[in-house]
This record gives sequence, structure tokens and C-alpha cells, in this order.
Amino acid sequence: MGPIAPEVSSVSRQSPFNSPLECGLRALVLLVEAYPKSCDLQRLVYYDYLLVHSKDAGGPESLHPATPHRSGELLVRRELLDTGLLLFLSRGLIERHFSTTGIAYVASETAAPFLDCLASQYAVSLYQRAGWVISSFGGFADNSLADYFRSNLDQWGAEFETESLFREIPG
Repeated sequence: MGPIAPEVSSVSRQSPFNSPLECGLRALVLLVEAYPKSCDLQRLVYYDYLLVHSKDAGGPESLHPATPHRSGELLVRRELLDTGLLLFLSRGLIERHFSTTGIAYVASETAAPFLDCLASQYAVSLYQRAGWVISSFGGFADNSLADYFRSNLDQWGAEFETESLFREIPG
């Protein structure tokens, strides 16, 4: 008789960090904070960047460390976030609404009670930063939020380039 479960070595191990799971969780926290407003995918991409790199926008200490060219994360974040939204949508924690303007996401009634069960320091940090993101940027119209990103993207991550200009090159 063969094994009941696959061997551990044959199971694909994907890190939960910077994965669809983590991006979906961050989106869920943002949607709960924004409730009852819904958000489209592009707005969630912007909000997620602001949540992770809050210090870039004059907010609290960033959730993740500053890395060079981090503004480029916006390009890969969309796909991860879309997959993460589908994961939480399939669990009934997020609802998808279709309209003439596109697809929008909103937290379901079970989302806040689910999140209340998470008590790690990371979860607390997510809640704090999500609150800051929504209170600071929730009132921006879509075009104003896009303009804000366009005018600041070249600065985010550029401090590493500036620092390298002042370092002495070993000869």
C-alpha cells in the first residue's frame, strides 16, 4: 500500500513572503479598512505599494526594507495581487462586483472577523499601515492617485543611486 499523502520532498515549497498569499492578505486588510468602498485592481496595486513602502509617501516606517529601484515592484505586483485576490475571493472573504466601469473588489461580511483572528506583530503592522493608506489616499480620485504615483515613482528607490554618486570608487 502506498503513502496516503505525498512525500514532503515531492511537494513544491513556495515561500509565503511576496507571494499571492501575502499580497492577497494585504489586499484583504486594505479592503476591510476601505469598507464599504470597493477598489479596482489598479487602485489596490497603488494601495499595496503604499502599505509596503509607507515611508516613501511620508507615512509610518515601511513594512518591508527599502530596496533599490523598488518602484519597479509595481510591474510585478499586479499579477501577484490579482492571484491573491482570487484566492481570498474563493474563500468568501472578498467579493467581486462587475459594473460598466470595470471590476471592483470589496471586503465580505466575514473578512473583518477573519482578520480579527490574526494577532501577530506583522498583522498589527498591516492594520496600522492600511489605516494610514486609506485615511491618506482613500479620498483621491483614480486620476489623482495615478498622477501622484507618476510624479513620485522616479524618486522611490533613487536614494541608492544618489548614495552611490558620493561613494569613493576603489581604485
